[in-house]
Amino acid sequence: MALKICPGDKLLRIESFPIVGNAPNGKKTLGWLGTATRIVLQRTSDNKKALSCRAAASSSWPASNAFLQKVTQNGASRKEDKSEPEHGLTQFQEVLDTQAASNGTTLEVSTSQMGVPGAYSEAAAAKAYPRCEAVPCEQFEAAFSAVELWLVDRAVLPVENSLGGSIHRNYDLLLRHRLHIVGEVQLGIHHCLMGIPGVKKEELQRVVSHPQALAQCEQTLTKLGVTREAVDDTAGAAQFIAAHNLRDTGAVASARAAEIYGLEILMDGIQDDLDNVTRFLMLAREPVMPRTDRKFKTSIVFTLEEGPGVLFKALSVFALRDINLTKIESRPQRKRPLRVVDDSNNGSAKYFDYLFYIDFEASMADVRAQNALGHLQEFATFLRVLGSYPMDMSPMRA
Repeated sequence: MALKICPGDKLLRIESFPIVGNAPNGKKTLGWLGTATRIVLQRTSDNKKALSCRAAASSSWPASNAFLQKVTQNGASRKEDKSEPEHGLTQFQEVLDTQAASNGTTLEVSTSQMGVPGAYSEAAAAKAYPRCEAVPCEQFEAAFSAVELWLVDRAVLPVENSLGGSIHRNYDLLLRHRLHIVGEVQLGIHHCLMGIPGVKKEELQRVVSHPQALAQCEQTLTKLGVTREAVDDTAGAAQFIAAHNLRDTGAVASARAAEIYGLEILMDGIQDDLDNVTRFLMLAREPVMPRTDRKFKTSIVFTLEEGPGVLFKALSVFALRDINLTKIESRPQRKRPLRVVDDSNNGSAKYFDYLFYIDFEASMADVRAQNALGHLQEFATFLRVLGSYPMDMSPMRA
């Protein structure tokens, strides 16, 4: 899902110039400094206001062909208009959010893999940005491209579920695109089996939903003896059976989807485990300013040379500084899936070449985090900070 923030100000121009400086370890490869940008806005009272802040470089990745075919002429003309930059505004998220809240304006949010209203991504977007308007995207890639093309200001995407595990596609897209993680939301997932009003659950012959939702309700669906069919999203499944009046077909979706599309809930809370939680990330063109006055989390990705104890050394840079790791994920590199190593005793050997994704509880404004990454960079062949952002400390709800 993608979100668009509309503070009521008109963008006049963006003036950028480079910041010269070194990372804490004296190197310039982590991209912590970037550019300084002055944003000139025109308020409704014709008073000009300039905002200065620091930001990293924007993405240069093109949008996918499939997404470009879906983009409206308005979106295409915005990219062609040279008076407006091709990529995102700099980091003034908190300024805009504060202005919008004080002025009573609406935030527009776009979320990926959320084809229609009533999906869980929409609920996550509403939790992150209560005053927002959701803009649905059919595919994960489309949400990334929507932010990069200036069609929206935020993207909200699921990255892991307590039952289904990690959503690997979004980890790959985080590396491919140059968006920044600016927040997270943990949302309790409560699945319902729904159908056309008047239909009993025993009459159902098949159930449609997102593959993750079907997998999370496997025990219940197996007992019902129904055929399972996967679709793009949960709420889209509910909309489909309502639009076509399919009396032999049920959907697994949220209670709100049943309400929106006039369906009747046949079974409530059918997930295999009641503690079913999905973690969503908020993505933006520019990072938020790291702080130390509240709980922050930082996400990074890096690669290592093959060798004994190398991963242990990488993880020890955090343990030595009492930094708690909340997630470790490994993904084979697409461009270099295998590495051939010449062993003089046994000949050549082939190893998977991995990317390591790590989340840890510390802000990049914390000296411990800066020193840990400086230490890690001494033996990492590649290192990139995906984002340093506030942790979701609120109670989870379905």
